[in-house]
Amino acid sequence: MFEHSTKIRVRYGETDQMGYMYYGNYAEFFEVGRVEMLRSLGLTYAGMEASGIMMPVLEMKCKYLKPARYDEEITIKVIMDKKPGVKVHFRYELFNEKEELIHLGETLLAFVNMANNRPCLPSAEFLEKLKPFFE
Repeated sequence: MFEHSTKIRVRYGETDQMGYMYYGNYAEFFEVGRVEMLRSLGLTYAGMEASGIMMPVLEMKCKYLKPARYDEEITIKVIMDKKPGVKVHFRYELFNEKEELIHLGETLLAFVNMANNRPCLPSAEFLEKLKPFFE
């Protein structure tokens, strides 16, 4: 299992009239978590795309427990429970500044060869970086 946490502050433009983060912005927070998780492994989305692989989202689930509020620093914990194949599953746990669990989420992404737009396995480099977490 691989876990990574990053922090991001809820900006004014991401909130609704109540000062709560707008529900559609949680997907962007998930993406920030995934991007920073890849960076922690020494990888980037740009690097994956340069090597000919993209990662479109196939599914997304959200469970809103408490609101994320304007100007709160939110911790995004990304969890990869199993080694990816053609698809990769991520779980998300979001915590507020009081360390209260406020949101649960999941995404399922596919690895796609950009040359032929067909599903493919992740790069050998990606799998090698994850290997110690799934032995």
